[in-house]
Amino acid sequence: MVLKDPYNRPVTNIRISLTPRCNFRCIYCHREGENKPDAEMSNEEIAEILRVASKFGIRSVKFTGGEPLLRDDIIDIVRSVPEGMESSMTTNGTLLARYAHDLKAAGMKRVNVSIDSLNPATFKKITGFDMLGDVLEGMRAALDAGLTPIKINMVVLEGINDHEVDDFLAYIRNNRNLVLQLIELMNFNDCHYHTKLNGLEDSLAARSKQIITRRMHHRKKYCLDGAEVEVVRPLHNSEFCAFCNRLRVTSDGKLKPCLLRTDNHVDIRGKHGGELEELFKKAVSLREPFYK
Repeated sequence: MVLKDPYNRPVTNIRISLTPRCNFRCIYCHREGENKPDAEMSNEEIAEILRVASKFGIRSVKFTGGEPLLRDDIIDIVRSVPEGMESSMTTNGTLLARYAHDLKAAGMKRVNVSIDSLNPATFKKITGFDMLGDVLEGMRAALDAGLTPIKINMVVLEGINDHEVDDFLAYIRNNRNLVLQLIELMNFNDCHYHTKLNGLEDSLAARSKQIITRRMHHRKKYCLDGAEVEVVRPLHNSEFCAFCNRLRVTSDGKLKPCLLRTDNHVDIRGKHGGELEELFKKAVSLREPFYK
């Protein structure tokens, strides 16, 4: 049985934050909407959440953080994903060289790697650390392990990296296993770097030989000169919300029905079986488009 919210949107994807910890200090980080979270969920709690999600027809899970590879039990967590459910991960890539082949062997399908600049100085300005080389090494290991296609997540920051889009396109050109994903920064906490991506997306559309509309969020994939790029615009975007199929879980065990809201979480810590199933239904019933 696939759960549908009051707006008839099916929930087929779950995104689980494994930890609030991170080895970067990115200048734009919104911490997945978490505010002083409690202790991280255990491997067993995560496995039970995945079991119930699978029962409700959720077909894919994405592990996030913080930095999920800081979990010592990350391979066991990936192994706990039920058969028939596809797993992926968003990571900053610094530990991928160590874990890529083990993740693939444990059943992970692919990864997203966050890289906001290909310029070492700019990368350090954004993340706080001079580790671009480690990230690129990790991405090469992920390619070698077959964790593909790899999506490079680039958060576009006004006045900092917004001039680097063509550099990224050149970097991924003619590699079908790399896709560039340009992400609009959510302007939380009086953010100073927010850049509207409408004009950039119009420019990509004008230059593209082919435009593909994806099912998730109805986002567009632009194909130009051997490079593929997607644009993620969650703000003031009714189409993004209308096609949302995702339920989120915070690192301390709360179901989060909407990316952009923090006032309707459902606490599932320590719940299992039928009680957890009912809380899943409650969380889905609270889902509504943030932008209508």
